[in-house]
Amino acid sequence: MQLSTPLCIFALFSVLPAHRHADAAPPNILFAIADDLSFPHMSAYGTEWVQTAAFDRVAREGLLFNRCYTPNAKCAPSRSCILTGRNSWQLEEAANHWCYFPSKFPSYAEILEKRGYSTGMTGKGWAPGVAVDKDGKRRQMTGKPYSKRKAKPPTTGISNNDYAANFRDFLDAIPQDDPFCFWYGATEPHRRYEYMSGVNQGNKKLSDIDHVPPFWPDNEVVRHDMLDYALEVEHFDHHLEKMLTELESRGLLNNTVVVVTADNGMPFPRVKGQEYEMSNHLPLAIMWPAGIKHPGRTIDTLVSFIDFAPTYLELAGIDWNDSGMAPSPGKSLTPFFGGHSKEPHREFLLIGKERHDVGRPGDGGYPIRGIVQGPFLLIRNYKIDRWPAGNPQTGYLNTDGSPTKTEILESQRQGRDKTHWQLAFGFRPEYEMFNIETDRECLSNIADATRYAEVRAQMEKTMTQSLRAEGDPRVIGNGDLFDEYPYANSRERHFYSQYLDDPTSVRAGWVNPGDFETSLPKKP
Repeated sequence: MQLSTPLCIFALFSVLPAHRHADAAPPNILFAIADDLSFPHMSAYGTEWVQTAAFDRVAREGLLFNRCYTPNAKCAPSRSCILTGRNSWQLEEAANHWCYFPSKFPSYAEILEKRGYSTGMTGKGWAPGVAVDKDGKRRQMTGKPYSKRKAKPPTTGISNNDYAANFRDFLDAIPQDDPFCFWYGATEPHRRYEYMSGVNQGNKKLSDIDHVPPFWPDNEVVRHDMLDYALEVEHFDHHLEKMLTELESRGLLNNTVVVVTADNGMPFPRVKGQEYEMSNHLPLAIMWPAGIKHPGRTIDTLVSFIDFAPTYLELAGIDWNDSGMAPSPGKSLTPFFGGHSKEPHREFLLIGKERHDVGRPGDGGYPIRGIVQGPFLLIRNYKIDRWPAGNPQTGYLNTDGSPTKTEILESQRQGRDKTHWQLAFGFRPEYEMFNIETDRECLSNIADATRYAEVRAQMEKTMTQSLRAEGDPRVIGNGDLFDEYPYANSRERHFYSQYLDDPTSVRAGWVNPGDFETSLPKKP
């Protein structure tokens, strides 16, 4: 059903989905999350230069979602939303990257563990940051780690974690009759990549790419970078395929809910760490042979990462209000499973960000709030005097180092191309608005267009009222507290002055040596 009011609606959950028998065994849950992967870069969506047989199977035998969004396009805050069912601005320190996760917010995995589920994880769970309970004990936010199995990776940029073998160890270790919840967190396709591995190891050709986003140069360097990314996407999918086969061989796949997505957009300029369409719009497929009616459907309505935790607890037969979880604006996805003719959906969803990486005076963030509604994305940039991707002299640290990033910076310095630099790193206006149906790359800002004035005003009102109802400090007048929360890594705290003296001294691995600006671009 559509939301009849812009105020957030807290989820109330039944004991079991309506289409299941009350005595049915609670389903297992396999949550597979790639690290930095944009929509539509799975072959089920028609992207031919990436081949993802496992994701495609999940979509074919389940549901393929066309409009899934994370509230915050960065690793730790995005994963915080998944685990709690709350938007990042509702999570205090956990709105930030490299944070101390507040002990007051349990994760869905911790709740499931207490209610009879065996929980486990391999790879990257909730990270980066520190999560301890009130007694200082390290929390298992995504389950007990399974990581001892290693395998030779196909390239130097890919992890040696044998994710599928570690999942097999988990299945061997848990009681046979226990339902399980497993988090498969690949570290692919996170940076860095082995340059030209897509061509050399993946048998791909530069001409395979049918579209290079126009906010990057279309040349061999960028196309190689994209194909290297594709190879790592396929590595994530390859291990997922092994996991599906393992479940099938054990007779467990039928009653396992398999959810496949990514935490945020691809690690390229103007995508990861920003709040544009390719930053927050992510792939999603869900299968559950025993529980999804009429598989093979495509879902075109808006869904958010805050919907996962409510879904999992409902499937487990746990009432949210009795779970110990904080109130959630998330909505369970189970109505989609029944194949209802009138599937419930969101009228809108909210996105935003606070502090991500170091690289500004006082290590301040670049706060944004946004709303996706109908064909439009509206963004408000709160601190337009700050560099959106981090300061130039510190290497624009909220954009991972890459051949594409270096190509854009070199072109700008040499005076060959300033357009791509402006789109990726330059200052932005307070308001940006895009028609994401016709302008997926968010290149044509229509925020000041007279013909959209009424739509913009309505969206801004809805966004502000909803954020206020959710207690967002940025809207109710105390937003600067997000910059005051400490970094969980002591090396990260207020290193701006050290960067000025020696930019390569701290965390230079995030950027290439040539990415530090010695002659600074002027502010407009």
